[in-house]
Amino acid sequence: MSVQSSVRRLTAPQITARKGGEPIVSLTAYHAHTAAIADPFVDFLLVGDSLGMVMHGMENTLGVPLELMIMHGRAVVRGSQRALIVVDMPFGTYEESPSEAFKNSARVMKETGCGAIKLEGGTRMAETIDYLTQRGIPVMAHIGLTPQSVNVLGGFKTQGRTKDAWAAIEADAKAVAKAGAFAIVLEAMAEPLAQRITKQISIPTIGIGASAACDGQILVMEDMLGLTGQVPKFVKEFGQVGTEIQAAIKAYAQEVSTRKFPAAEHTYAMKDD
Repeated sequence: MSVQSSVRRLTAPQITARKGGEPIVSLTAYHAHTAAIADPFVDFLLVGDSLGMVMHGMENTLGVPLELMIMHGRAVVRGSQRALIVVDMPFGTYEESPSEAFKNSARVMKETGCGAIKLEGGTRMAETIDYLTQRGIPVMAHIGLTPQSVNVLGGFKTQGRTKDAWAAIEADAKAVAKAGAFAIVLEAMAEPLAQRITKQISIPTIGIGASAACDGQILVMEDMLGLTGQVPKFVKEFGQVGTEIQAAIKAYAQEVSTRKFPAAEHTYAMKDD
């Protein structure tokens, strides 16, 4: 007889219901073990296409294939129990048409077991968001600095720095909310604009370099742990894990150099056994 876990995952509607309430906590995750560590403390984990840069050394996110997102998505789902898992749709897998977006999004959800997908774009993606949500796929939207459009935007630049640019970004936010997105990421956005958008729309805003008035925040886990070396100015490093890893590897190398090799016991048991 199978044993069912008593832990229930958070769902997209539960995230939406947090609008204006207790702040929503979220991080990126790319592995089963980091997902397991973060799971008790976050509301959702994003398997971001940022993994192309953070884990695979890519210059940007444009070269990330769908198969890579599925592989990492599976790992994060396996490593977590409580958090809603959201998987990024990579560049080129949803822009062509709503039907193409559905085909690829459905594959991601079926093959990973995630609870939602995320895609970039505002007004231009409203039709696709409506198409997906009408067919049972929860969508998190993403506006402001959209990394997949870095070549069009001219680099990783804060959006909405002048009031002349506000109207178009506000229109993006309203369009995706009306289309059925359950939440929206506001990335690298001028603080007053992010605050205005948060007040104007009925779905939660998740800031990353935006405003403290947002309904929640997301950071790249490796950035806030001090693993990546270079982080955006808005990121607070809550740890220096990279330095600790380096020290541990140095200590290991010194032991090996003096032939302090660990020997196996009669049985290959783990320490916790």
